[in-house]
Amino acid sequence: MQLEECLNNNDMSLDLKNHWNTAYHNNKISNLGWYEENPEATLQLIQQCDFSKDARLLNVGVGASTLLDKLVLEGYKNIIANDLSSAALEKLKNRLGERGDGIQWIVDDLTKPDPLSEIEPIDLWNDRAVIHFFTEEKDQNTYFSLLKKLVKVNGYVIISVFNTEGAAMCSGLPVFRYNKEMLIEKLGPDFNLLESFNYTYTMPSGDTRPYIYTLFKRVL
Repeated sequence: MQLEECLNNNDMSLDLKNHWNTAYHNNKISNLGWYEENPEATLQLIQQCDFSKDARLLNVGVGASTLLDKLVLEGYKNIIANDLSSAALEKLKNRLGERGDGIQWIVDDLTKPDPLSEIEPIDLWNDRAVIHFFTEEKDQNTYFSLLKKLVKVNGYVIISVFNTEGAAMCSGLPVFRYNKEMLIEKLGPDFNLLESFNYTYTMPSGDTRPYIYTLFKRVL
């Protein structure tokens, strides 16, 4: 399937697009600071959701994550991969080869969504290390509005983000850090928190980054 791309041509979107495209063009995937050889924490949360193989699983800001390899291997048929960087998705698409033929690829900006806002409702919104790059309240609000528009009742949300003890910068960019109470407030009463835990991620360099992983279920 072809990459579906729609980006608003303002300076900030283009700057961020160039930033991430450069990161993926200039580095081996396994050397990137956010690379996970085994995304075990996310997989454990997905397994708790007990999805059917036809469930619609949206992975936002997926980059070249090995999570999609695992989901394809487990037989999920309706995987959606989004990122701001076309270079990231091309690398992921090339790595998966024919195994990724059923994946829907969408290049889009989560703070100014266009094709993403038009997709069918989803069973899972999965975000690892994306939302913390949205430091302005207006961008956070747009992100959560899109999430609430897309996630079905009885659908799930996984957000894995730098916790409040985490680094203030990532990939040369400032970040906004979260705890579970902040995420509960952002999602509102339509979502119940099922699980949360702190997780120490070890980067390829050997440095560590403290995350919080959360699993929510939409109830209304």
